[in-house]
Amino acid sequence: MKKIFAIALLIIAPLLCIMISLLVGIYSLSPGQVSEAVFSPGAISTTEAVVVLRLRLPRALAAAFCGAALAASGAAFQGVFRNPLVNSGILGVSNGAGLGACIAIVFLGGGWIYPLSFLFAISAVLLAWWAGRIGGGTSTVSLILGGVIVSSFFGALISILKCIADPYTQLPSITFWFMGSFADINYTHFLAFIPITIGLVLIYLSRWRINALSMGSREAMSLGVDVRLYNLMIIGGATLATSAAVCISGAIGWVGLVIPHISRMIVGNDNRRLIPVSISLGACFLVIMDILARSLTGSEIPIGILCSLVGAPFFVYLLKKTKGGAWK
Repeated sequence: MKKIFAIALLIIAPLLCIMISLLVGIYSLSPGQVSEAVFSPGAISTTEAVVVLRLRLPRALAAAFCGAALAASGAAFQGVFRNPLVNSGILGVSNGAGLGACIAIVFLGGGWIYPLSFLFAISAVLLAWWAGRIGGGTSTVSLILGGVIVSSFFGALISILKCIADPYTQLPSITFWFMGSFADINYTHFLAFIPITIGLVLIYLSRWRINALSMGSREAMSLGVDVRLYNLMIIGGATLATSAAVCISGAIGWVGLVIPHISRMIVGNDNRRLIPVSISLGACFLVIMDILARSLTGSEIPIGILCSLVGAPFFVYLLKKTKGGAWK
C-alpha cells in the first residue's frame, strides 16, 4: 500500500504543479476558467483560451520535462562518477548547446537554433569521450577530464562568436539564451520530449546498475554488471535527455546538482528510489521556478537566474545540514 501511495504521489506532484502554473500569473484565472479552456475552449473568451493553451500549458509541460531530465541526469552522473559535485552538464553539454545556439544566431539569423544546439550538445559529449580515451584511459575520471577540456574549448569558441556578433541584435540574443527561458516555447518544441523520454527511460531501467557502478568497476563486475555497456547506456541516456532539455530551455544550472541531493535527504542513496524521486522533484522545481520567473515582476526574469539565486544558498544549507552524511 505504501509503495502504491508513493508512486501516486510522484506522479501527482508534477501534475499539481502544472495545474497551479495554469492558474497563477499576472493574468490570474480561476480553476473553472482553466478547466473550460482545456476541455471546452469555445465556451470562454479567446483571451483566456490563448493564455491557458498557447502560453502557459506549453511552457509548463516543457519546464516539467526539462526539470525531470536535468535532475535525473544529474543523479545518474553522480552515481556513475561517484562524485556528489557532478551535475548534468559535466561532459560539456551546456557549452556544446551554447555553441550551436551561437552559430545559429550569428550566421543563420536565429534559424535552426534548436537542432544545432542539440547536435552540438551531443557532439560535445562524444568529443569528451574521445578526449578522455586519448591516453588509453577508460576511467570515469578520464571522462570527466575530457568533459572539462571540451567545455573549456567550446567556451572559448563561444567567446569568439560573442566578439564578432552584432552588439545590438545578435549579442543580446546570445546573452538571453545563456540565462535560460521558456518564454518562446510552443507545441513545435514538444519534439524535444522524444529524446528526453528515451533518455529518462534508459536511466530508469538502469537505476539498480547505478548502485553497482557507484561501488566501483571491480565490484560492479563481480556482481555480473557489464560495466562498459551500462556506462554507455546510462551516460548516453543522460546525455540524450540533457541535450534535448538544454536546446529548448537554454543554460539552466543547479537543477542537476541540488535536486538529487534533496532526493537523497528524502529516500537515501538507493538509486532504485532516488531516480524516480529526482524525476518528480526536478519537474516540480522547474515548473515552480517558471511560475516565479513570469509572475514576480512585470517583465519576465530569466529562469536560469532564479535557479542560481535559489540553488546556490540552498546547496550551502544542504551541505551544512547533511555534513556530507548522504555520501558516507
